[in-house]
Amino acid sequence: MWKIGSRNLESRLLIHTGQYATFDIMSAVHEHSAAQVVTLAVRQADLSAADDQSILNHIDRQRIHLLPTTAGCFTPEDAVSTAHMAAELLETRWIKLVVTGSTRTRLPDMEGTLEAARELVKEGFEVLPHCTDDPILCARLADIGCAGVMVLATPSGSGQGIVNPSRLAMIREGISIPLIVDTGLGTASDATRAMELGADAVLVHSAIADADNPIKMAEAMKLAVLSGRAAFTAGGIPKRRYASSPEPKEDTVLEKGGSAWL
Repeated sequence: MWKIGSRNLESRLLIHTGQYATFDIMSAVHEHSAAQVVTLAVRQADLSAADDQSILNHIDRQRIHLLPTTAGCFTPEDAVSTAHMAAELLETRWIKLVVTGSTRTRLPDMEGTLEAARELVKEGFEVLPHCTDDPILCARLADIGCAGVMVLATPSGSGQGIVNPSRLAMIREGISIPLIVDTGLGTASDATRAMELGADAVLVHSAIADADNPIKMAEAMKLAVLSGRAAFTAGGIPKRRYASSPEPKEDTVLEKGGSAWL
C-alpha cells in the first residue's frame, strides 16, 4: 500500500487514456494492468459526447481513480483555468499539472509549472506536476506543497527509457513526497529500472497504447513494476569494478563450517 495525497493505492502502475484504437482495448488495458489511476486530458477529451461515445463511460470509476491533466496548456494561467474546469466537470481537486514549453519537444515549461503549482496548492488542489528530472526543481515543488512529482524519463513517446538514472536517484534522495516516473518508457524493463531506482510508481502511455498487443504489454508492465519495487526494497549489492573477496564473511553459513568455491 502507498499513498498519493489523500488516496491510498495498491497498484504502482498508472495508465493514460489516449491513443487506443477502441474503447474496448482501453478498458481491457485498464483491467489487465490492474491500474487504479488513469489520467485524462480534459482539454482533449469530449466530455459532452453521447453515452456510448463518452470516454468516462468506459472507465470503471468504482475501481479506478481518475486523474485529470492540464495537457495542452502552454501558460500557467491556462493550466490553472483548466484545473478549475476539471474540478467542476469531474468533481475532483486532484490534478496532474502540465505546462508545455515547446510543441516540438513537448518538454515542460518549469517556470510556468512552478507558478501554476503555487496557485493551485494555495487553492487546495492536490497537485502532481509533470516536470524535468532536475533534483532542485523537484525539491522546490515538494516545498511548495505538491502531492508528488511526475518526472519525465525522456521526451514523451520517445521510448528511450531511463537515460539518466543518476538524476532519478538524486531526486529520490532529495524528496519525501511520491516520485512517479512519467513519459519516455519504451518497454517493461524500463519500468522495472525506474522502480529499482526508487520511484514510487510509473505512468505509462505510448509503450502500452502503441504496442502490437497493448493488453499483453499492460500485463508485462504490471509485472515489471512489481519486480522493480521488490528489488528496490530488497536492497541490491553495490557495483564493484572487480570481483568481491571469496573469503566467507562472519556469521555466514560458510564461516560456520561450509566451504567457499570459486
